[in-house]
Amino acid sequence: MNFKGKTALVTGASRGIGRAIAHQLAQQGCQRILLLARNRDRLCQVAAELHGWGAEGIVLAVDLADPIQVNVVIAQAWQQYGPVHLLVNCAGVAHQTPFLQANLPQVQAEISTNLVGLYTVTRLVGRRMAVRREGCIVNVSSLMGKVAAPTMATYSATKFAILGFTQALRSELAPYQVRVVALLPSLTDTDMVRGFDWFRWVQPVSPEQVAEALVTGLRQGRREILVGWQSHGAVWLQRIFPGLVEALVQQASPAVKATAPYPLGERASS
Repeated sequence: MNFKGKTALVTGASRGIGRAIAHQLAQQGCQRILLLARNRDRLCQVAAELHGWGAEGIVLAVDLADPIQVNVVIAQAWQQYGPVHLLVNCAGVAHQTPFLQANLPQVQAEISTNLVGLYTVTRLVGRRMAVRREGCIVNVSSLMGKVAAPTMATYSATKFAILGFTQALRSELAPYQVRVVALLPSLTDTDMVRGFDWFRWVQPVSPEQVAEALVTGLRQGRREILVGWQSHGAVWLQRIFPGLVEALVQQASPAVKATAPYPLGERASS
């Protein structure tokens, strides 16, 4: 993929992997990068950083959980700044909670942002790409979209769903010359996960490594882009020895104490 002079839209661009991807796209020659997230101040900072590489950063402060707001913002941005050549769906929310102690608001937040928000943006941008018969959509899943993780059940579920959505969309949009790619980072050292109990034996990668892997994978024409040797090893083992991988993941996961089966103050429903 040639990035020179192109326009990209990156969701979740205010921090972590999204910010690193915006940086990398600017360094690769993207002319304009639409930065979408909720925090306007952080987005303005990222836009200023992109200016140093000669790219224009456009701040789009919006909550992906509000589809009407997203629809208006995307339509206005397309009209004002022209077509988007590359969409990177990076926005995500993660809560680390044992399933029996999970609460519904956290579950809804993960599903709303990770899955429904991604679908909303992709629908709006993908239709316009199909009309123009050009474009590339990158959906950021996770290694947890291939190998599910205890204490991360809802997050894993959304990331598995993103892979299924990506595979279906790839076939549907191929006749319109629109590429659809999945990016699968492993544990990445961002502020979103620094308060988590990390899995044993897992070496986190940096957001910059993820962004570099994305650029390399897009240039090589990959459909799924894994990041780091641990991801490649885990996916290979999952295909050949799924039972072994499940046992290893259980051993590596943070200890789950057998406490009350539901959060304090709640009642089990029949």
